[in-house]
Amino acid sequence: MKAITDFIMSKRFIPVLIVLIIGGLFVAHGVLGKNETNLRDPEDRYQQILKDVGFILERGHFSPKNIDDKFSEEVLKNLEETLDPEKVIFYKKDIESFGQFKDRIDDEIHGAPLKSFYFITDVYNKRFDELEALYNRALAEKMNFNVKENYTPDPEKRDYPAGEKERYDFVRKKIKYQVLVKYSDMQNLRDSSKVTPVKADSTLLREAVEAVTKQTKRLFQTTRTHNTQDDQFSTFMNAITGTMDPHTTFMNPIDKRSFDESLSGTFYGIGAQLQEVDGQIRVASVITGMPAWKSGEVEVNDVILKVGQGAEPPVDVTSYSVQDAVKLIRGEKLGSEVRLTLKKTDGSVKVVSLLRDKIDLDDTYAKSAIIEGTNKIGFIRLPEFYADFENPSARRSATDVANEVKKLMAQNVDGIIIDLRQNGGGSLQDVVDMVGLFVKDGPVVQVRGRGERPNVLNTREHGPLYTGPVTVMVDELSASASEIFAAAIQDYNRGIIIGSSSTFGKGTVQRSIPLISQSSNFFTNRSSQDLGSLKLTFRKFYRISGGTTQLKGVVPDIIVPNRLEKIKIREKDNPDALGWDTISRVRYSLWDPGYNYRDIVSTATERIKTDSSFEGIKRTVEQMDNLGNSDIPLNIGDFKQFQAKVRTLSKELDGYYKVDKKLEVIGLPEDMASLGEDSLKIRTQDTFLKGISGDIYVKEAVSVMNQLVSKEQLVRREERKELQFQD
Repeated sequence: MKAITDFIMSKRFIPVLIVLIIGGLFVAHGVLGKNETNLRDPEDRYQQILKDVGFILERGHFSPKNIDDKFSEEVLKNLEETLDPEKVIFYKKDIESFGQFKDRIDDEIHGAPLKSFYFITDVYNKRFDELEALYNRALAEKMNFNVKENYTPDPEKRDYPAGEKERYDFVRKKIKYQVLVKYSDMQNLRDSSKVTPVKADSTLLREAVEAVTKQTKRLFQTTRTHNTQDDQFSTFMNAITGTMDPHTTFMNPIDKRSFDESLSGTFYGIGAQLQEVDGQIRVASVITGMPAWKSGEVEVNDVILKVGQGAEPPVDVTSYSVQDAVKLIRGEKLGSEVRLTLKKTDGSVKVVSLLRDKIDLDDTYAKSAIIEGTNKIGFIRLPEFYADFENPSARRSATDVANEVKKLMAQNVDGIIIDLRQNGGGSLQDVVDMVGLFVKDGPVVQVRGRGERPNVLNTREHGPLYTGPVTVMVDELSASASEIFAAAIQDYNRGIIIGSSSTFGKGTVQRSIPLISQSSNFFTNRSSQDLGSLKLTFRKFYRISGGTTQLKGVVPDIIVPNRLEKIKIREKDNPDALGWDTISRVRYSLWDPGYNYRDIVSTATERIKTDSSFEGIKRTVEQMDNLGNSDIPLNIGDFKQFQAKVRTLSKELDGYYKVDKKLEVIGLPEDMASLGEDSLKIRTQDTFLKGISGDIYVKEAVSVMNQLVSKEQLVRREERKELQFQD
């Protein structure tokens, strides 16, 4: 079974997909020398990508929708919402004009000339330029904060503007709202301080307008960097793939590299942290021992003006976001050259050449600590299920967690809490192996492809590494592999799951498929052009008990209220998400701890219902949700009352998250010793430990764990008595 799992999830599976799926492209598109196109021409390249992606979607997707007129209409709606989420860029007449393509995009996917993309983006670019002029006009206009009027930010409550007057009215109100927020905050700060001389309201208003003007200018500059034709085509392609399902995506080469980096926890870079200050990208810190530090030429507060790849012309990053600049600075190869044009703090400009090195994202790796108290509780935080499929010797999450468990066992902990909150998933093999650390040999998850029989993935461990009490913490952002782990622990009765009303609900498997240029094939030596890749949903996860984790996620045994509950971020909130279904359960043996979890779960549930903090969080979140869905008054008196309500609720919510008595959390001896005198590592470790000590959800998990430990100790005492009696 290991061989099957490794094969499914490794890159050795890609050639099979190419043969079974993409291979058909060579026949369908005549790539053996007939009708070759110049893929350096954007029109030919886009047409090629569109056809190839459509071909793969129809033949390789787990549950493909028919690419027909209905599909076209859905794609068009998704594209409109992506390009104009606020309903302020396009006019109503523009949306009506796009209707000519509601039954044509499917034809374009199947080979008809690509017209919809060019028509819609031409209109978008024109309207975007107009919009910037409207923002500038609104900022230049005198604002009257005594008028009774409201700002309606929710686009679901509005239609697209019928004309320029209606469009400008929304822009004017939005700008007025942004200025009002700044102006009111400045007034509150002035009135609560003792600084003299006191600034007049007119001065504060002018400064508020200047601040919003600067912010608006920056917004338009940054957006323009993403408005290249290639970027807009990626948006168009993702409207298509996203209509098939939310996790099937088109990625250009740079985005694919970023995706791989996030999964592996490593990348090739220079070892510098960046931040945006007043519209400039500045060096916030340099990592000791890394290329930027070694050069001695990159310093904190240096402004990065340009980024160049080797001998290639440098790219001006003046209007870039930090994220976009980072994509250019990072590279695919160890030792590759990146050239930074830096503006030093003394005003001089300098070009610095650096060779990229391997950088580990320590924050993505498993960490552990010990919580002292009634019992000694081990705590493991796993931000994601990382693995580097390109490098077998690289760190893997399952191996790291096993090491953390061993370290905690050496400290004689009475139980282990595993924190998977906000863990978006990652390597399937690693989650299977990680379950094997806590259960006996057996099945972990079922994986099924279109028209396939389910594959049951089993643990590779020979018996559990750890047999003590276990609790698993999850939330609505725990997805994919995190849900598989929580589901397996729950199905095996191995421990108690604690978290929000459900996990995210991503129960699908994706594989990145490279898009092969039409002018290349397997039988010639012609050079190929990288057209990007398609992250394709081609399989689905099912619990060993039979139900999928898709859409519904995992419902914890103990549910605790939190501040994200009302935000629509789960899989079930996306209308294009695949559905929930079941298959046959597999045979597995329940874990028998010698006692029943039911009493512990019931006690904790009742305690949470009456706990003042959790009750307060639930009530306040509902009130903030109601307030957030209402229109915002632009009359300064009404706005200050509105803002006071928001501040009061926010302050109350923050108060409910504070623990009365912090937990006593200590680092493991070997971890503390490894910090040495590295100030950055010391600060990071200190932040990690403090975060645990003041976390009300960890405190609740500890309370549950203490009950588990009490039960466990009682059972073990009875077992010892029984053995003594037999002796």
